[in-house]
Amino acid sequence: MIANFEEKMSAPDFWDDNEKAQGVISELNAIKSVVEQFAKLAAEQEDLEAMLEILEEEPDEAMEAEWAENVKALAAGVDSFELQLLLNQPYDKAHAILELHPGAGGTESQDWAQMLYRMYTRWAEKRGFKVEVLDYLPGDEAGIKSVTIMVRGYNAYGYLKAEKGVHRLVRISPFDASGRRHTSFVSCDVVPEIPDDVEIEVRPEDLKVDTYRSSGAGGQHINKTESAVRITHIPTGIVVACQTERSQIQNRDRAMKMLMSKLYEMKIQEQQKELAAIRGEQMDIAWGSQIRSYVFHPYSMVKDHRTGVETGNVQAVMDGELDAFIDGYLRSQIKQPEAT
Repeated sequence: MIANFEEKMSAPDFWDDNEKAQGVISELNAIKSVVEQFAKLAAEQEDLEAMLEILEEEPDEAMEAEWAENVKALAAGVDSFELQLLLNQPYDKAHAILELHPGAGGTESQDWAQMLYRMYTRWAEKRGFKVEVLDYLPGDEAGIKSVTIMVRGYNAYGYLKAEKGVHRLVRISPFDASGRRHTSFVSCDVVPEIPDDVEIEVRPEDLKVDTYRSSGAGGQHINKTESAVRITHIPTGIVVACQTERSQIQNRDRAMKMLMSKLYEMKIQEQQKELAAIRGEQMDIAWGSQIRSYVFHPYSMVKDHRTGVETGNVQAVMDGELDAFIDGYLRSQIKQPEAT
């Protein structure tokens, strides 16, 4: 497989499409990383087996303690490596398009959306992924009314699909002068960026295209020209928007790619429903269900309602420590029994 990638990179026209070339390089580096991880784990196992043989012949407390610690470290490494291998579904390796939309509650919910936006940005940065803001609508007083980001990196969608659903916050609101406890909700939608060779039919008459001035933070062109584009797919009601590029044409192209990704996922969900009906399964694939609660008061806890994974270290989670929740979700999907 690595040889095939290297052959692609040696082609004379490899750099004609810079974005595609960067994607190939990123995927090759990710595959090499998996191979290197496996070799490292295998070497560590051999070292531990050699240490065990020595301990069996000449017991030593200090060496036994070191051996035990190394066994724990190896087990953690194997778990992490195994998780990467679980990401073998179509488009798991793709970049992810993540959207956050506050529920009812005004400023309180919009502030919660801002906090989640920061959480996902921190998580992505820790993994070495690149985050690009595609659309950003700030709140009237604080927080955000909506945000769409592209998370670029190998397996970005495979990991972030675990975050799809409604996230619930319980805390003493900093915006309530009476110091009352509030519950806020934000929906998170995640779709893969589908490759250009995937064909989705979209009729021009089914599209409503609006232009407006960019409102996100950053960029010298912000609020100067109507370069931002919002596209509504009339038959489905899907709305996408992009304001990250400097020209209206570029923003329209990006928005169309986002629309294609959403339509593709809708198509896949319909196929899953049909298969479930044939099998006689009760299958809920709606993304709007509440998946996780973040409780700041009267106690500290983050709990995933799908897997039961929880932690009392709320601050670490808000700083991007999401791997335990993502790991738990992905493993729960693998362990689900197949329909017969």
